[in-house]
Amino acid sequence: MMLRLLKHGRTPAGRLSRRWMSSGSHSKTTVLSFGDGSHGALGLRSSIIGMGSDAYEPTPIPGLPPDVVTVAAGHFHSLAVTSEGHVWAWGRNNEGQLGRDPLSPRETWNEPKRVEGLNKVRVQAAFASGVISAAIGDDGSLWVWGSSKRGQLGLGQGITNAALPSKIETLSGEEIVKVSLGWGHALALAKNGNLFGWGYYADGRIGKIGRELEISPLESNGTKLGSRGESSAFEAAEKLVMEAIEKEKDMPIIWEPGSIEELHELKVADVACGLDHSLVLCRDGTLFSGGSNVYGQLGRAIEYLGMQPVNINFLPLSIASGLGNSLAVCNNPSSEPTGNATSVVSWGWNKSSQLGREGPDNIPQVVEGLVGESPVSVSGGRAHSLALTAKKELWAWGCGRNGRLGLGSSADETEPMLVEYLEGSEVIQAVAGLVWYKDPANGDRCYDPTKTSASSEDPSRQVDELLDNSI
Repeated sequence: MMLRLLKHGRTPAGRLSRRWMSSGSHSKTTVLSFGDGSHGALGLRSSIIGMGSDAYEPTPIPGLPPDVVTVAAGHFHSLAVTSEGHVWAWGRNNEGQLGRDPLSPRETWNEPKRVEGLNKVRVQAAFASGVISAAIGDDGSLWVWGSSKRGQLGLGQGITNAALPSKIETLSGEEIVKVSLGWGHALALAKNGNLFGWGYYADGRIGKIGRELEISPLESNGTKLGSRGESSAFEAAEKLVMEAIEKEKDMPIIWEPGSIEELHELKVADVACGLDHSLVLCRDGTLFSGGSNVYGQLGRAIEYLGMQPVNINFLPLSIASGLGNSLAVCNNPSSEPTGNATSVVSWGWNKSSQLGREGPDNIPQVVEGLVGESPVSVSGGRAHSLALTAKKELWAWGCGRNGRLGLGSSADETEPMLVEYLEGSEVIQAVAGLVWYKDPANGDRCYDPTKTSASSEDPSRQVDELLDNSI
């Protein structure tokens, strides 16, 4: 998890209403991080036990310039953009997602360093997935680097690696303003409201782009897992993963950005990719979802593949996706469309209370604990959620493992809690990463952090976690 905040003084007018900051602002900002430090994504100095130290409270990241204007959190690494248009990166670099020499000493990966190969690009925003990074230039050009077997780079047929930032030429002529990256899939939003998708397109997670939609082997295996006993859940999941990997040797991949057919007549305002689902908010207020619906994260009863409207009774203003859950900042039903009264609405996976509320998981409902707090943005992590309010305060809820809630402990929180450590500071951005976890006692197998033993883990999520190694 990362925060960007002002330690003293007032935030410049309009800062919260803009997703990316202009280089005209000279206010000094501090970037803080907390949570799991196993891959160096926190950017904190190594301890005597190595770079995997966790942080249970927001902790300043050393070595960053004082003019960071936006930050991004991937699965295992982090990015920051300065007012001069420079990108800094730290964390995992196995796939080259830091934009530095992959042969650089592993013990230095947790140290923030400038990304190489962007000297002629003035970057205004950056984004991260598990294995790649992306940056938008001030001319709207999109640059990517890292490695993805699932076509997430978008650089063309069969291209799975980019050691240095490479421009996506297919999008030349489009002024890209936002990118969202999921598990092998990607969406890019242009200033004119056009939306483009590419990468792994199973389950309709990027809609229909010139090909028939396909069901992922993973998705079709979900019902099989539910019928097995807990004692064999992991073994069953592992077997199905191996079967799915074999089937996915001919993975359904869109190698270059393409226009999404279901949205041709609509203009898009915001996008958000979860692990294996996507949300698309149109300028007319219609919210679409596509992809996996194993946990009800699509928020709709219609099970058709591709982009379909969400059954939501609120007017969404902005959206976010966690690993298997969805979030939206909405106008309160009783307020005018242009009013300031807002609420957070959540739906989907809720094993660790990341929805922050009780009630049906698959139906979008208000997070009551934030009523009256005027949330302005939300961010979803693996099994927790964050909300930033108009008062520039941060609220966190869900799984607290490794201190990811910033509340000083590993305790889970079933409803939003104010991060009191930040009292006296003005938080201007908060982002959550999708961190994975491994259990040495189980042979370094990935596991659900909300459980304490392999036999009681959520088997359908086990499949997703194991397959992450094949990205």
